Amino acid sequence: MNGNPCARRLARRSRSALLLVAALAVLLVQTLIVWNFSSLDSAGGDGGARSREKREDRTGGLNKADREHPRRGLQKRGDSPPLVGKAAAQQQLQADVYHSHRPKEKVHLDSNNNENSVPKDFDTIDSNSNLGARSHNQRVPVGNAKRKLEKSQAQSMLGKSANEVLKYPPIQPRGLGHNRNHTHIRKAHPKLPTVAAPAQGSNPDSPFYQTKKPASPPLPPGLEVRKEQLQCEISGKEAISALSRAKSRECRQQIVEVYCKHKEGTLMPQKVPRYCPAEGKANVNVQWDEDASDASPPVRIAFVLVVHGRASRQFQRLFKAIYHTSHYYYIHVDQRSNYLHREVVSLASRYPNVRVTPWRMATIWGGASLLTMYLRSMEDLLSMADWSWDFFINLSAADYPIRTNDQLVAFLSKYRNMNFIKSHGRDNARFIRKQGLDRLFYECDTHMWRLGDRKIPEGISVDGGSDWFLLNRRFVDYVVNSRDELVGSMKRFYAYTLLPAESFFHTVLENSAHCDTMVDNNLRLTNWNRKLGCKCQYKHIVDWCGCSPNDFKPSDLPRFQQASRPTFFARKFEASVSQEIISQLDAYLFGALASGTPGLQAYWENIYEAETDGPAGLSDSALTHYHAFARMGLSRAASSLQGHPSDNSCRYVGVSHPVSVHLYFLSDQYQGYLVHHVATNQASNQLETLETWVAPKDHFTLTSSPHAANRLQHIQVGTDWDPKERLFRNWGRLLGPEDEPVAVQRWSRSQSNLTATIVWIDPTNVIAATYDILVDASAEVTHYRPPLTSPLRPGVWTLRVLHHWSPLGQTSFIVAPLEFHRQRPIQQGTTLLSSSSNSPPQILLLLYYRSQDKNPLPARDDLISQDPEGCADPEQTVSLFVFCQFDILQYPILLSFKI
Repeated sequence: MNGNPCARRLARRSRSALLLVAALAVLLVQTLIVWNFSSLDSAGGDGGARSREKREDRTGGLNKADREHPRRGLQKRGDSPPLVGKAAAQQQLQADVYHSHRPKEKVHLDSNNNENSVPKDFDTIDSNSNLGARSHNQRVPVGNAKRKLEKSQAQSMLGKSANEVLKYPPIQPRGLGHNRNHTHIRKAHPKLPTVAAPAQGSNPDSPFYQTKKPASPPLPPGLEVRKEQLQCEISGKEAISALSRAKSRECRQQIVEVYCKHKEGTLMPQKVPRYCPAEGKANVNVQWDEDASDASPPVRIAFVLVVHGRASRQFQRLFKAIYHTSHYYYIHVDQRSNYLHREVVSLASRYPNVRVTPWRMATIWGGASLLTMYLRSMEDLLSMADWSWDFFINLSAADYPIRTNDQLVAFLSKYRNMNFIKSHGRDNARFIRKQGLDRLFYECDTHMWRLGDRKIPEGISVDGGSDWFLLNRRFVDYVVNSRDELVGSMKRFYAYTLLPAESFFHTVLENSAHCDTMVDNNLRLTNWNRKLGCKCQYKHIVDWCGCSPNDFKPSDLPRFQQASRPTFFARKFEASVSQEIISQLDAYLFGALASGTPGLQAYWENIYEAETDGPAGLSDSALTHYHAFARMGLSRAASSLQGHPSDNSCRYVGVSHPVSVHLYFLSDQYQGYLVHHVATNQASNQLETLETWVAPKDHFTLTSSPHAANRLQHIQVGTDWDPKERLFRNWGRLLGPEDEPVAVQRWSRSQSNLTATIVWIDPTNVIAATYDILVDASAEVTHYRPPLTSPLRPGVWTLRVLHHWSPLGQTSFIVAPLEFHRQRPIQQGTTLLSSSSNSPPQILLLLYYRSQDKNPLPARDDLISQDPEGCADPEQTVSLFVFCQFDILQYPILLSFKI
């Protein structure tokens, strides 16, 4: 029987609609699941970071607004007219005035306790500074009450199916103290990449002084990868957090493997034998008599210099101070410091007793890679048959001798069987807790991830302190080549330990048969100022809070001269902060140089080298500024020919990128940039090399009618603020649209506190941010990073400091538009303001000119804000960002510099 055709069609449509609704519901559920874990996918990127931030706002984790911005406050009525602006924000906060909120410890001026003492747990640290890393401390919400990560969630994190999520290619591990120089890797599945190890190194068979692309290094001991799938639920919140933040798929795989093996109890030893016959900690007291002589043969020292960064001149000065033909020098340069590696290789080629490691690693603060690097260096030194040494001493480029080589050799010759290593000096339980030895850590993606709790192995006494030491050859050979259970177990244990170099050698020495050779003194003087040095400044590379010593200053010289215990080295020194103290030490040890010696008060430090860095090593903002500085130099050279239009002897056309850029200091004061560049001489048509010196100008002004309550002394705005040394590491304070500026105020001391209002005004005269800071009576420096919207508007910004709405002072600074995007020139007529890797760029139309363009400049009034000398010619063809008096311009825009 046939029904009504219309009814049948209507029924079919109803069924189709129901099916469509069901399909959409299923699709919606799948989309929500995928969205919820999209940030944990192997792609990473900014999108994932934003998703994590949104989830943080819905959970009880670290809220980004709480982490980065102060609490918003309301303006009081009746005080004064309120500040207005579409981007204005009123905030009340207690500024960071360098007061420690941690329990006070007795401070010793010449304290030599462990180098990187950990003041607080990573999660419980409470700092009132908002300058911490913004992208590494997120927490991930957990769906159930037990905070477990089920198989489906792990699958989303690792980007694999449920059957493959915990499968790994088998890898033959190389132990931390393995005595072969080859890494053997076997791939069982061709589709899976080789698992990256926590420490990175290159081919060990490459010849000396040759840099090669790093090979895949091995996994640490105890992490042998298994073929079968691991049945393991990720239930720890710290492991879940690490998985959510790890960038690479290989790193996430390794974190899962480490966590599951630890959960099974197979990762680390449970009990370790102790071979020391003595009870408790053995400690030999040594005395040093400068006048005493020893008839024993003088010892020969193997110096292992561990260097990174770009301070090649300071390294050469250290090398000159410690060099002797009887000693040996083995130098490891960080894998990321190519410029310094080139300089060190050149230096080593001139000396027969100096060698550079043929392998390089990217070591990080607190990472297991540092211990791996030391053990591998020891292994290399023991295998060098032509180097007969008695002591191993590690130094960094921030160290400097405070006694002569003869004094050091005489002392060590007297105690040639001793090992000099500094212990923590606290009760053991407190040290374990503060050092994080009872926590499981793992290094990958150049980050030290905290994965949970663990137990200290039974049977041994754990010790630790400074990771700078002097060890005799016999003990070094024992650590590297011994196959006893103590050494092997400790290598496994410390492969998953925070700051392992600060505890591994101490623990092995104290529990081995060599325990009676331990001297609780590493012969160093360290400049600890924990109120300034413990700022959790390493959270972007390690899930923990640590400390760093301060730089010595000229006022510290009496400490070196009056040291009561045997000390031969001190740290830290930094020539860019104070070269004078190094010169004073040189004069104290070796005699003063002749007065009038050229360059005695000057210091240069490279920050860019085209040959080793390339444009890819620079940010778009830095590259834009360096090009502008080079063009300023060419314009200045051409201005010397005014009145001689036919003379082209000093007229140039720039070519390519700058060759190099150096920081220049004189008498410990920053003097500006030295930009080395190449240009074509228009008269001879030949390439010539020029160097432009560009010095900054300060635009800080106090109020014209100062009052007695005005404690303000100075204001600065920049990036890369170092709260430990209280200076900007971005020395020229160059700012681009994507930067996050920090405002720093310097104050005189007073008898009462002061509340100051900081106002940020953008180039359109709109208030971009405002907040209050409480300046303590004893405070000298306050700093804060405002919640500005990125990208910043290019132009001249103003920062004003008010007290009860009365001005105290102000400064102006420039946010320069970008000429380059991803190191490539932006097309004429547009300047890039913002572009992330996953979002379309935002473009601001901006008129600018290149030296080869023939378009006339805008009218004089539109170009120069102040031109008393009349040096701006509207018909002149000039470079991008032109000015004559080298002062702030209204348009075009450039950070105010003079040549």
